[in-house]
This record gives sequence, C-alpha cells and structure tokens, in this order.
Amino acid sequence: MEKLLILDFGSQTTQLIGRRIRDLGVYTEIIPGDEVLTDTLLAGVRGIILSGSPESVYTPEAPTPDPRIYTCGLPLLGICYGLQRMTADLGGLVEPLSRREYGGVEVQIGLPGMGEGLTGQAWRFLAGFDRALPLSQLITGRVVPSFTKPLSFTVWMSHGDTLTRLAPGFREYGRSSTGFPAVVIHQDQENKPWFGLQFHPELSHSERGQEILAAFVFGVCACAASWTMEQYLEQLNASLAEQVGPSPVLLLISGGVDSTVVGALLLKALDPEQVHLMYIDTGLMRKDETKTVETALKQLGARHLHIVHGETAFLSALKGVEDPEAKRKTIGDMFIALQEQEVARLGLPDSCFLAQGTLYTDLIESGTGVGNKAHLIKSHHNVGSPLVKAKRNTGRIIEPLDKLYKDEVRRLGRLLSLDEEIVCRHPFPGPGLAVRILGEVTQEKCHILREADALYIAELKKRRSPSGGRLYDEIWQAFGVLLPIRSVGVAGDVRKYGWVLSLRAVVSTDGMSAEVYPFPMKDLLEISTLITNTVKDIGRVTYDVSSKPPATIEWE
Repeated sequence: MEKLLILDFGSQTTQLIGRRIRDLGVYTEIIPGDEVLTDTLLAGVRGIILSGSPESVYTPEAPTPDPRIYTCGLPLLGICYGLQRMTADLGGLVEPLSRREYGGVEVQIGLPGMGEGLTGQAWRFLAGFDRALPLSQLITGRVVPSFTKPLSFTVWMSHGDTLTRLAPGFREYGRSSTGFPAVVIHQDQENKPWFGLQFHPELSHSERGQEILAAFVFGVCACAASWTMEQYLEQLNASLAEQVGPSPVLLLISGGVDSTVVGALLLKALDPEQVHLMYIDTGLMRKDETKTVETALKQLGARHLHIVHGETAFLSALKGVEDPEAKRKTIGDMFIALQEQEVARLGLPDSCFLAQGTLYTDLIESGTGVGNKAHLIKSHHNVGSPLVKAKRNTGRIIEPLDKLYKDEVRRLGRLLSLDEEIVCRHPFPGPGLAVRILGEVTQEKCHILREADALYIAELKKRRSPSGGRLYDEIWQAFGVLLPIRSVGVAGDVRKYGWVLSLRAVVSTDGMSAEVYPFPMKDLLEISTLITNTVKDIGRVTYDVSSKPPATIEWE
C-alpha cells in the first residue's frame, strides 16, 4: 500500500499533518524523527515529511533524521523545524531571531523569475498557492499555477529561528512580511525533489494550507486518493482481535464520545463476553451524567456493565489540592486505585487488558507521542499518572484512538452506528469538573458549577444560530468555569458576594487550535441572566474570549 511517511520531531501538530493528509484520502505513517530508514520501512513510501519541533537545530539535544533521508531519492517536505533541519544538514545556516515569528504572518509567494528552470514537480507544488485552483483540481496532481504576479496571504508561524543562509541548491520562492524565507525549493528536482515551508500548512489558520499539502501529496509524490476511514476501522478490528486474543478487557468509560466509541469498537471486534465496561462516578460529573451513561451503554449491547460510586473517595483525595497538575495526577491515581479494587472484587485476572479512550491530543499535550521530543503542556489522567504509566509499560493498555483527533473519532462513531446525540456530544475532560473549578474542589462548588453548566448547555440546545441550526451543534466545546473569587452584587435590596462564572465556547476541527465562538450578544445576555437568577450562589458571569493558542481550551 502506498503511503507518506512523517518524521515526528516533537511538534504539537505532527499528527495533525497526518490527519490532514488522511482527509485527502492518502494513508500516512508517523515514526520517530530519528528512526533508521530501512528498506522495509520505506516500502510503498511515496514521500517523506519532516515535522516541526520545540527544539532548535543548533542545540546538542536537537533531533536529527537518518542521513539516508537525503539519499533515498524520495520527495521531502520540511515544515518549520523540518525545513531548518534540512537547511542545517545540507550546508545552510539557521540562527535565532531577535523577535520570534508567531501567529498570523503575511507571506508573499512569487518572486521575480520564479518560473525559471522549474521542473514539473516544483511547478505543481507551487500550484497549491494559486487561489484560482480548487482542492478538487489539485487532487488530480496534474495542474500548474496560473498566477502571473506575486500573491500575498496569511499563514500561521511558530518559531524563534530562521534561515539566514539557504543550503546549496535551494532557492527562495516565498518570503514573510518580516523579511525571512518562507518557501524554498531545491533546483535539482530530478534528483532532489526537496521542498520547505517555514509555516504550518496543517493548521486551519493558514490560508490554502490543505491545498499546499495536496500539491505536495498529489502533484509531487503522485499519490492516489484511495484510503478511507472504513479501511481504518477494518485495521482497528483486526489489530484489536490479534492484540487481545481471548483475554478479558476492562474499559474505563466516562460516557463521552471517545470512551463510548472505544466501547462500541471493543464490542464489535471482540466477543462481548470478554468486554467489561466500568463507569466510575467521581462526583465530578455533569448533571444526571450517571443515568445518561447507564442508558447509553445498555443500548450498545454491553453484557458486563459495572457502575462504581466514588464521589467520597475522589473528593477526599482532592481536599486541599489546588495545583492543576496535582489535581490531574490525584484523579488519575484514584481512577486506577478504584479500578484495581473493582477488578479484584470482580475476579478479573492479572492478564486483563485496560482499554482507554485516549486521543493523540491527550498524548501530545502530556509530552508523549511517536517519539520522545514533545514538551509537556498538561497531564491527562489517562496518560501522565504513574500508575497508568506502569500499566502502559506492561503492554496491558489498549488505546485504539491514540492516532485520531476528535472529529475523526466522531466519523468513526458514525461508522459504528452510534446515536448522533452521542457522536456530537461536546468533549468533557477526564478529570471532570475538577479542572473547571479553579482552586480547591469541594462538593458545594461541584453542585454550583453542575447546575450552572447544565443551564448553559440546555440553552445552547434550545437556541438557534443565525444559520438556523442549534447553537450547540455549531460549537465544538462549551462549558462553564467556576473562578476562585467572589464579587459584590445586589440580590433584591441586599448586598451580597457571589461566585464568578466564566462561560467558554470555541469552534475547532481537531482541538489542537480553536477560535472563540462569536455569540450574538442577545444570547449571551439572556443566558447570563438565566444563570444568575437561577443559581443563587453565582453573582456574576463573564465570557472567555481567548483563542487556542495562546490559551488552551480548558482552563486547567
């Protein structure tokens, strides 16, 4: 099977590159950036992409690829650090910037004489920048650009280094508004079909990002759009059956999209008698969550459903804990401790596998990925906990969604015939309300936030957007955050201090980046009034207008 290979140097968006290319119908395989490129590994590979990285190429710890990458004859595309890596390896110079290029930056494509000496591959790559060429034409792999004058558009950059001298044979075809190379191509395309971008086309913030990737995938690498999510599901089913064999599997299920999809996968790929679904009510759940989850899991056809009531244990463990990382690790340890108690009570053997709905975003943000170069952003209870790590090290953890993003999980859920209300449910963090209550978590605060959040979500499902659909369906994730402050207010004729609630609503496709949802002011005002009038302990409501990046979607 033909495929593209992506070298992971630790970027937060490496898997997103693969996701974008899979969306084009081409299979991708992600490997550590320093993996040895054997003949077996390169079998069927049509091109290689070098990802970004939090490192700098001139530091001793900088990851480097197998030198064979430059002699294998395959097309190469360096993205951000990937371009800098190619430049440093091939005789150019990369140096730190006095002021980093970050966020939306204007790039101009089309410098004087840009078409001189270009071969078909290079010219087809530049077709990705042509505004007149739609994605559907680029997928044919045969189109070339028609623009006759320079084009300017906005891309997303995130780097503190730049190319101060191109490697021999490379030529600049795009420049940022700050005066640094943004697009480079090697002139010997017959022997060295090498390309570089100093920005991130995989991010939705970059104009024509998908078209640029398509130009490389189809125009340069001559791939065919033949890979589908249906194929991925077949592969998952086969790999699960092979990995598990006749052993029992225990899935810690929250009732959210991810764990529910894993439950449906396990019940489809394995004998349902092998599958044990355990739901732990932490006391940190949404309103009426346990009842909703129990109903949904029974509809999946589960034969072994175990509901554990652990509110007292979790709230006791969280008493006095305020640091976000400490909260996550405390909750992660408690999850596993209760799970082990229940496994012992149920008599499941030590050989029992533990299944989780871990996504690639969870692994990346926790400093884990294909390689070992990703930086920690926040710990996820199903990734960073010492007990979870110990389970992972024994090879007894199953994470069938660990190469997928949320929107892909939803597509997979639809293929598994899950109810649309479940598939479209907004994400909910594993630690639950604990990371939406800033500071110490108490039963009283959970009750306050649970009531306010339920009102907020119910209103989003009732209200219509300007386009006519439900507000809820146009938003990727919406929730309330209880702030650790009280503000003065007036209730009737009485001066009163109440908690401050911040509402959050973002739109996204993958969770790696997100924009604030532009609420009609009328809706915000009415929802705010409803919450303060109904939840007596909340005296003030604010709206969070921070995008990701620089903020994260969750507050902790």
